[in-house]
Amino acid sequence: MSEEQKADLASMEKQFAHHLEYTIGKNRYNLKNEDIYKALGHTIRDFLIDRLNFTQERYREHNPKKVFYFSLEFLMGRTLMNALINLGLCETIQEMLHGIGFELSDVLEFETDAGLGNGGLGRLAACFLDSMATLNVPGFGYGIRYDYGIFNQIIANGSQLEMPDHWDADGVPYEVVRSDISFSVGFFGHTETRVSGKGKIQHDWVPDETVLASAHDYPIPGFNTSTVNYLRLWAAKSSEEFNLDYFNHGDYMKAVQDKSISENISKVLYPNDTTEQGKVLRLKQQYFMVCASLQDILLQFREFKYDLKELPNYVAIQLNDTHPSIGIAELMRIFLDNEEMDWEPAWEIVTKVFSYTNHTVLPEALESWRVELFEKLLPRHLEIIYEINHRFLTEVRNRGILSETEIQQVSIIEEGNEKRVRMANLAVIGSYRVNGVAALHSDLIQKTIFQAFTKVFPEKFNNKTNGITPRRWLLQSNPSLANLIAKRIGNEFTTNLYKLKDLENFVNDSDFQNDWKQVKYTAKNELARIIKSETGITIDPKSMIDVQIKRFHEYKRQLLNILRVIALYRRIKENPNTEITPRTVVFGGKAAPGYYMAKLIIKLINNVAWIVNRDKDVAERLKVVFIPNYRVSLAEKIIPGSNLSEQISTAGTEASGTSNMKFMLNGALTIGTLDGANVEILEEVGEENIYIFGLHTEEVYRMKEAGYRPTDYIHKNEDLHRILLMIRENFFSMGEPGVFGPIYDSLFYTDNYLLMADFSSYDQTQNRIAHDFLDEATWTKKSILNVARSGKFSSDRTIREYAKEIWHVPLLDTIPPQTIYKLPQN
Repeated sequence: MSEEQKADLASMEKQFAHHLEYTIGKNRYNLKNEDIYKALGHTIRDFLIDRLNFTQERYREHNPKKVFYFSLEFLMGRTLMNALINLGLCETIQEMLHGIGFELSDVLEFETDAGLGNGGLGRLAACFLDSMATLNVPGFGYGIRYDYGIFNQIIANGSQLEMPDHWDADGVPYEVVRSDISFSVGFFGHTETRVSGKGKIQHDWVPDETVLASAHDYPIPGFNTSTVNYLRLWAAKSSEEFNLDYFNHGDYMKAVQDKSISENISKVLYPNDTTEQGKVLRLKQQYFMVCASLQDILLQFREFKYDLKELPNYVAIQLNDTHPSIGIAELMRIFLDNEEMDWEPAWEIVTKVFSYTNHTVLPEALESWRVELFEKLLPRHLEIIYEINHRFLTEVRNRGILSETEIQQVSIIEEGNEKRVRMANLAVIGSYRVNGVAALHSDLIQKTIFQAFTKVFPEKFNNKTNGITPRRWLLQSNPSLANLIAKRIGNEFTTNLYKLKDLENFVNDSDFQNDWKQVKYTAKNELARIIKSETGITIDPKSMIDVQIKRFHEYKRQLLNILRVIALYRRIKENPNTEITPRTVVFGGKAAPGYYMAKLIIKLINNVAWIVNRDKDVAERLKVVFIPNYRVSLAEKIIPGSNLSEQISTAGTEASGTSNMKFMLNGALTIGTLDGANVEILEEVGEENIYIFGLHTEEVYRMKEAGYRPTDYIHKNEDLHRILLMIRENFFSMGEPGVFGPIYDSLFYTDNYLLMADFSSYDQTQNRIAHDFLDEATWTKKSILNVARSGKFSSDRTIREYAKEIWHVPLLDTIPPQTIYKLPQN
């Protein structure tokens, strides 16, 4: 150990001992892993706060333009190991814990995932924060500090049950509570009109309900740099603790009722909005977040005493999907009502501040609100939205570039029996840039949901293909592979993923191939251990591990996967001596609590698994696993041990996908449709190193327009016919006859996502994969090439593009950290 390392270790031990004794209240005679985790979390928090303060001072000195990333979801997962890697402290911490008889890997298991997101959208936001800090972009996240994140999933009798996810029950050691930063947020009420001192008609919103937004910061360290930005999450607090008069008269429930209602806003991620109360709460959450965030941003801006006209030169706000798009109307309200600005200059500022990322091509997924609900909750904002819409439609009509049908399509207000506010239209009209998240997706939104808008704003639309942070998804999740790569090509790939291209020089090196196979086999053994621990199922790590882990939705087609499993099972049963490449099919993911069909598909998978895994005829040749409670920390363990990545959405439905990139970076091969970022993965890796099947987007559209009939495919495919018969005749539901009837009916009569049309191609491609997997040398080469050609899919590349082409913000000069990064050891 060098003298510098010894000094680092001594300093760390001193801070750690202090927190162990005085923050946690423990001594060396009664220590547990949980105590070590908490003390370590506070110790690392000290390091982070030092650098956070340093970074903020640096920003004050240079006063660069800043980015504020608005998202209702931040799927952060676990934080501590990621911080250790980025700070370059892994080796020091491991040495320190060894000295007192503890293992870092054991300690880290006590951290609960911060599941403040539902899927790819929230995880993307987390990756972007990591890349912004790593690239020294002055970038900050804004969201909500939900008391309960995405639910904990339990499987009972094959079905998903939802349990509360109290992720912060034991405290969050790296959290910084900013008790001095809070803002008032109003709801309901009415607007009043007055004449200002300048003789102008002014509007004032008088809310009936007021809630306080309290700031909680989460430091975001850059990798191998001193930059630490922050994610600021807002917690809802009642403006009054409780009504003392009610309390003194014995009505204890009424005394705290208002406080409870106020604080419900930040209680849970995605409240069930199938009820009116749920819809109100969801819209409340969206406005609560943007209202507090805009007040905070403007307060910081005013420290420099600039004219508000200068705001676009110093502030860029990125809307992550439509959820925070009410911010456009809120900033207009601030300018018009609070600052008494005229409409035109206010609108000019607003439309130079916001940019909008779209995450869906599905029209039904574009968020809208009933005008009646909007008017009740945010009356002044509805007035402003109507005015935005009126002025916009007047301008469009005067230009004569749209038909009346197209004008109806671009209107923020959807007419009909029930008028609705279209939040995506507000986002497009109020933003200066609109981007999709993969080349195909960006092209599709311009040809479909936003086609009319492209005639009005052709310059607004662009593409920013998503990416993932290699620190989380290679260094942290797969340190063995990271070390193997570093031994051959050095460490530069950690911040320049394109350097992985150098691995192509070793693709035919037999020693390197053997090392690669050993790393993969070790990861598969570890995955087998986790599967046994989580499910009780024993799998063969030598089998092909075929994985589909993602949010459950019909368009992602987990159902297609399990139908093919049933086909494989039936073939083995009919011919027990048939040669089958051993395969373990792994599923993981959660369905929205109110999404009946997605939850039914989960039950079908579990019921199929129960039968297949107990059948001696298929033993050692086919296993089916559903790992419950899929989350970020579980993904970090599953992906390194995977051979095959299932990215099989109906062409034209997936915006991007980022799990496809994570698997690719860890050496799994992809089976997928030409959908989302699969198109670009194909371009990068070459068609011989990926397995593409199924209809293309244009073919899907043509087939639907011509009147798609799933029975045309069922009747001519004996496998499909017999699989559906097994489902209809309750082969997988003997104890619950008819339970899978809705799945059968959906596939037989409608099949909205064209599973029947794609089944044969999918099945044939899977047969080819099974054959190729047996050629170990060729499969290993393909695995190496997938990693070598994954450079494009770094979130660092994505953020560079956002910074240069949308936000116009600087990448500040790197200031070296105090400690130099070293790859974490296994």
